[in-house]
Amino acid sequence: MVLDDAYADFHAFFERHHAELARLAFMLTGEADASDDLAADALVALWHRWDRVRAADHPVAYARGVVTNMARARVRRLTRERRRITLFWAGRSERVEDPDVPAVVDVRRALARLPFRKRACVVLRHALDLSEKDTALALGISVGTVKSQTSKGMAELQRLLGAGAAEELTGRRDR
Repeated sequence: MVLDDAYADFHAFFERHHAELARLAFMLTGEADASDDLAADALVALWHRWDRVRAADHPVAYARGVVTNMARARVRRLTRERRRITLFWAGRSERVEDPDVPAVVDVRRALARLPFRKRACVVLRHALDLSEKDTALALGISVGTVKSQTSKGMAELQRLLGAGAAEELTGRRDR
């Protein structure tokens, strides 16, 4: 009976939050294919600890934290892999300088240029419209850190995209 209750609770949690967790993973990694996998892996991890998770004050914040940590690990792993590939090809004489660079930098590319914590704060605050407190809970950092990292991240996006594009992203003008 207890297992059936846990399963029903988890199933309801999954149905309510899977899409949001996949969107969060997509915004953090910029990879559509990986986002569903990251969300699914996070939900599997949550299922293994479901008794603790559902007893927590903020199970959704916990889930967002798991997705964020998994996305961070993925970004780090891919960065190391790219560095190894770059080192491998650096010794080749057929190196191409400045291949076709798009004239317009889209939001995903601009987000990808931000350090992970700034990107996570901007995505959680503006793309998922979480409060500073909920963002802090999801990332395991203080509200003050959320405020400063979001501000710095938005300033960097304004520099990369232009002030008008950043304002359009957030739906508001700077104060």
